[in-house]
Amino acid sequence: MSIEIKVPVLPESVADATIASWHRKPGETIFRDENIVDLETDKVVLEVPSPVDGTIIEIREVEGETVVSGQVIAIIEEGEVEAAPADSGVAADTETATDSTTQAEAGKPADTEKLAPSVRRMVSEENLDAKDIKGSGRGQRITKKDVVEFISGGGSRHQERVKMTRLRSRIAERMKEAQNTAAILTSFNEVDLKAVMDLRKKYKEQFIETHGVKLGLMSFFVKASCEALKKHPIVNASLDGNEIVYHNYMDIGIAVSTDRGLMVPVLRNAENMSLAQIELSIAEYARRARDGSISLEDIQGGTFSITNGGVFGSLVSTPLLNPPQSAILGMHTIKERPVVVNGDIVARPMMFTALSYDHRIIDGKEAVQYLVTIKNALEDPARLLLGL
Repeated sequence: MSIEIKVPVLPESVADATIASWHRKPGETIFRDENIVDLETDKVVLEVPSPVDGTIIEIREVEGETVVSGQVIAIIEEGEVEAAPADSGVAADTETATDSTTQAEAGKPADTEKLAPSVRRMVSEENLDAKDIKGSGRGQRITKKDVVEFISGGGSRHQERVKMTRLRSRIAERMKEAQNTAAILTSFNEVDLKAVMDLRKKYKEQFIETHGVKLGLMSFFVKASCEALKKHPIVNASLDGNEIVYHNYMDIGIAVSTDRGLMVPVLRNAENMSLAQIELSIAEYARRARDGSISLEDIQGGTFSITNGGVFGSLVSTPLLNPPQSAILGMHTIKERPVVVNGDIVARPMMFTALSYDHRIIDGKEAVQYLVTIKNALEDPARLLLGL
């Protein structure tokens, strides 16, 4: 019996998708629920699983083609499929889904199933074996740079042209839109994080045992941001035509870097979340963003965003707005610097903070006071508990 494989129903705000990568060729067998193809939209990559066991008999759309909801893109002939021998190198779904860190610990490079669509396409076009390429990404994942260096052999001059993915194109459009539309200004401050670092060190083990997640810095910044937004609601507002829209809730977007580009999953009603709930949610969103399973609903909306360039070593930066939001908080790397405390010069873990904001509706005074509120809350974490 022939089964049509169709493009799934796309979210309301997504008109079409692009065939990013086929995981099977005509004549190859596939098991039920195995991923057949990756579809790339403006915001996320969707996986299309096989509804049955069978054999691929036809692929109607090649990689790079644009498709719409309900369009038939492949045909499968349903039938029994023999399981691959244990030593054949073909893994079942549960084995394929093993976290890349396991492979890293075993000293093995990531396989093609774990490559980002754009990297997988480069490997295929150049007729390369991914196992020969040493990955430099998280969990030894292979990046575009790794493929280019492998092709060039580290000595020859090499140049390539790679079409931007839909996600990267959409990011570029939104960033340029923000620059062209908003009157963006950035204010800076610095925070002494000794109190927060001491608190994390004191309760590190107990927090993990109780909540099953590490107590990171981001949860403190989210809580501090919520307190600051309560005191300065204009920073949580957005501009719609000639109207300022004030939000009585705080949906905080957390910027996450992935191989496919920057994604900003949203913590809904962050003002009501505990430190543990924030850490658990961020960890789950980050995992899903990086393995491509994040949904469109997870990254839509948001009233305010936080980005942490410090994880890459950034000392100071001017973050760019995420429209239609009017402000974004930038965290940076922590450096021990000499500061004066009670008349004495001491070394303290200091971080520069930055608030980029739309000067059309947020005055410099509000931006500076917002950063001062963040500073006061983090330098005296008891304020977060007491709501001061």
